[in-house]
Amino acid sequence: MKTNLSQKQIGQRISELRKTRGFTQEELANRLEISRSSLAQIELGNRNVDILELQKLSMILKFSLDDFMSKNFSAIKNIDVKEKKEEKKSGERISVPKLQVNKFKNILLYILERCAGKPNVGETVLYKLLYFSDFNYYELYEEHLTGAKYRKLPYGPVPQKLDAIINQMLEKGQLQKVKTEYHGYPQTRYLPLVKADLTKLKASEKEVIDGVIEQMSDWSATMISEYSHKDLPWEVTEEGDYISYELAFYRELPYSVRIYEDEND
Repeated sequence: MKTNLSQKQIGQRISELRKTRGFTQEELANRLEISRSSLAQIELGNRNVDILELQKLSMILKFSLDDFMSKNFSAIKNIDVKEKKEEKKSGERISVPKLQVNKFKNILLYILERCAGKPNVGETVLYKLLYFSDFNYYELYEEHLTGAKYRKLPYGPVPQKLDAIINQMLEKGQLQKVKTEYHGYPQTRYLPLVKADLTKLKASEKEVIDGVIEQMSDWSATMISEYSHKDLPWEVTEEGDYISYELAFYRELPYSVRIYEDEND
């Protein structure tokens, strides 16, 4: 089948159709009888789709190959209103992060309570602890922990609106900002002046945060930045763009924190 579409365009269309139809990456890969990582590469435009796979996709996702290859293709047009309503009722996961400010503040305070005494935990390490807490939780439970959005910046993922939240906490006397040096480099640290309200956290949320702290809180800013740069969600995102939580399901070890049932099929 000849097409003027690039591999990336084909991958984007498959991704849009999958999400519109309410499939997770794991579910669709299962139906296609390929690995989750192979599907990830297809959707990212890094792997070609042969005609047999495309035909199978058209049957599973219920789209016309002619429409799929047309210039005016739209995943939304390929699903009727009734089906969309049914999917919403079924409670399919849709990644629309919405920042929960009070929860974010409590998680920030909790991380600082446990880590503020460590001389390596400046802003860079703190940002990465928040990022891995958020993305690990989303991969495990398909729910947002804080709802924070993270942007891809040169030194790794950075939570947006963090400056405004920290300024609020400084004004309310909840945090203290300290300018210092660590191994000859300038460092900004935050000290908690009030305790986190742990009643605002579920046991599963605290467990994920604790796991991240135990794994990474002793790492240097350089080490944790380099580690975050190899996490697939950060790696495949364009610099300056927001990092999609959906990309957490494309992770491989050692970054993936979820055991997928079809992993060894």
